[in-house]
Amino acid sequence: MSPKNGNKPRVLSGIQPSGNLTIGNYLGALKQWVAVQHEYDCFYCVVDLHAITAVQDPAELRLKTRESAAMYIAAGIDPEVSTVFVQSHIPAHSELAWMLTCMAPLGWLHRMTQFKDKSAKQAQESIGAGLLNYPSLMAADILLYHADFVPVGDDQNQHLEFTRDLAQRFNHLYGETFTLPSVMNPAAGARIMGLDNPTAKMSKSEASENHAIFLLDDPSRARKKVMRAVTDSRREIRFSQDPERAGVNNLLTIYQAITNEPTEAIQAAFADKGYGDLKRAVADTVAATLQPLQTRYNELMNEAGYLDSVLKIGREKAAEIAEDTLKLAQDRMGFLAPS
Repeated sequence: MSPKNGNKPRVLSGIQPSGNLTIGNYLGALKQWVAVQHEYDCFYCVVDLHAITAVQDPAELRLKTRESAAMYIAAGIDPEVSTVFVQSHIPAHSELAWMLTCMAPLGWLHRMTQFKDKSAKQAQESIGAGLLNYPSLMAADILLYHADFVPVGDDQNQHLEFTRDLAQRFNHLYGETFTLPSVMNPAAGARIMGLDNPTAKMSKSEASENHAIFLLDDPSRARKKVMRAVTDSRREIRFSQDPERAGVNNLLTIYQAITNEPTEAIQAAFADKGYGDLKRAVADTVAATLQPLQTRYNELMNEAGYLDSVLKIGREKAAEIAEDTLKLAQDRMGFLAPS
């Protein structure tokens, strides 16, 4: 197995470069990545291979890939500390994904909730095989780097369990090869819901104008979206798992994920206030988060050559580890090594 950075456990995660990143992506992923990057040996990739399970405009995909990498750094990922790279720049991802696909029982793939949910919205003949085999590629992403932990939202836990099962199956058949990863769930903000429909996760692809706050939204526009967020007819402002209180709970979750304040302190602060006060407080914290992030993002996108340099260094470091793992897995499976 490839050596790790000292005794630090390794973390790997990534986001698709499709659509526009939301405050949910920031709070559920990017902010968490920044928080752990000095404690762990972190690999953060832009997972463009995952994005093509849906048809993408080529020029848009290239642009969004660069935008995503810039947003990682703007959010606080330090390329001097963490490895930032593009998934498709490492051919080993595709190669190991095929090897794992051949080992993945069809029943395991059909049980995946994300596949069932997305395929239910399409005609059977239009469902791409990539959607079904998506978990095998995700498993390859993780296993190539012997990741100890994967920071994921709770809707991705099933994919991590699939990865562990597949790794165990490989290790049992061919000998100890892959590290079994564990989930790393964030303390707050793991699942940010839509502002217009707080029973559904905030999505990059939802068409509704007031569904999501995008990281590149003008702060004034983001404020308006928060002020229009769905709440309920009650008055008490408290965290709650009651579905009827999902809107208020979502606003409190966003506020807590940004401020890191404890639950009791937040509830005490809003004890004698109304929903308007809550929305204004959330809008203020969101705007204060977006402004410096956007400033840094614009600097990065306008700084000629910098992103390319970061991604080149990241590719070289990631490729060294990934290729060693792939060669080991190929040898274990019985592939003839080139002379």
